[in-house]
Amino acid sequence: MAALALLPLGYIAGYTLDVGWSGIRELVLRPRVGELLWNTARLVGGTVLLCAVLGVGAAWLVERTALPGRRVWHVLLVAPLAVPAFVNSFAWISLLPGVDGYGGALLVVTLSYFPFVYLPVVAAFRGLDPALEETARGLGLSSWAVFLRVQVPQLRVALLGGGLLIALHVLAEFGALQMLRYATFTTAIYDQYRATFNGPGATMLAGVLVLLCLLLLLAEVRLRGRRGYARTGAGVARPGRPLRLGALGVPALLALAALVGLSLAVPLGSLATWLVRGSSTGLDAAALATTTGTTLGLAAVAAVVTTAMALPTGWLAVRARGRVATLLERSTYLGSSVPAIVIALALVTIAINVTPWIYQTVPVLLAAYAILFLPRAIVTVRAAVEQSPRLYDDVAASLGATAADRLRRVTLPLLAPGIGAGAALVFLAVVTELTATLLLAPTGTTTLATAFWSASSALEYGAAAPYAVVMVLLSAPATVLLSRDARRGLTP
Repeated sequence: MAALALLPLGYIAGYTLDVGWSGIRELVLRPRVGELLWNTARLVGGTVLLCAVLGVGAAWLVERTALPGRRVWHVLLVAPLAVPAFVNSFAWISLLPGVDGYGGALLVVTLSYFPFVYLPVVAAFRGLDPALEETARGLGLSSWAVFLRVQVPQLRVALLGGGLLIALHVLAEFGALQMLRYATFTTAIYDQYRATFNGPGATMLAGVLVLLCLLLLLAEVRLRGRRGYARTGAGVARPGRPLRLGALGVPALLALAALVGLSLAVPLGSLATWLVRGSSTGLDAAALATTTGTTLGLAAVAAVVTTAMALPTGWLAVRARGRVATLLERSTYLGSSVPAIVIALALVTIAINVTPWIYQTVPVLLAAYAILFLPRAIVTVRAAVEQSPRLYDDVAASLGATAADRLRRVTLPLLAPGIGAGAALVFLAVVTELTATLLLAPTGTTTLATAFWSASSALEYGAAAPYAVVMVLLSAPATVLLSRDARRGLTP
């Protein structure tokens, strides 16, 4: 499993060595790459900064103030995750064709990804000890000083984790940026691939993109540091008293309403408008049903295969703790941090050169899905193994049960909840996956994402809307699961 996850990185490294320094200098050290680097860096930086401001501000209002309807606002602030970024860009550009370039890209990706900061920061706010804040106020600090000097340092890990996730998503984003005509490394790699198929230019750009991902991972670890943020003394944590906003209550409600309106109401309203227009011109229900069936079939098979692949890794990480098991587990995370277009490019090249008979077949597509989404299944499987006592397996063995019987009658039933959760996460991720599917799907195979992309690229917005609506509906359950546990901790 680790070898499969690291396959794209190995391909990029091997190709780079074959090209040599002279080839790297010719393909990388040129003005176009500098332009792409500037475009990518300023978009990543701007998006992370805006998402941090929006995510922390919204989390503070929902978790630390006496805001009316806090539970409802929480659900609405998580709901944008149900709308894929490329669907969001479709909604905006179909309503306002002038929304493109850097400004449009910054707007769309910020509205699509700010919940990745909001969710961990809400959880971090809930875990803060209010005694620290009360002590700081007793020493004469203002509310603003308490926020900056007491609360923000304790939000550091959550903020850095959310920012890293957003940065990696922006580096990997293709559909939204291509639609908004904003060139980054990902869109340039796709253009190079379409122009020269297996040209060295696309591979060298992929190498630069991989380096950027690795730099982000190292930077997050460096900035996080080793400082602890947990309570070490005696005492029982208690919830803090919600802050009364007073005259600021109305502006706060208007700000949240504007954020929800831009991130949720605009895309859903646009989809509804185009859905009505598309129905008036004739909806191809048969094509929609066929495409939905194909998507669900691929997603179901990918969920089963990926979760089965996650079982040995998650099991070893708990039951055989050590450096080797940790290295194998972490390797799968490193592979999934690579953008989908790099994974697809590596698999295409390897399939053509090594196993040409499987090029453009379902197994290659499933391999890409496994590399991309294996950590989602490993996390849930590992959590289930952690909660499964080893004693039950030992008792079954002492009663004469074979290894196969213990697996079937003891282990798998205990791990069933974690296995089901991991399979559900992979299933929903595959439903909305675009980039790898565009490059690797067998000829004649159409998914909801690729059908939407084909129609929207041809400016057939009415025809594209039904596919987007189905994707949003299939993504909604994951959003409900993400917001449910956090919502339980909120008081009315």
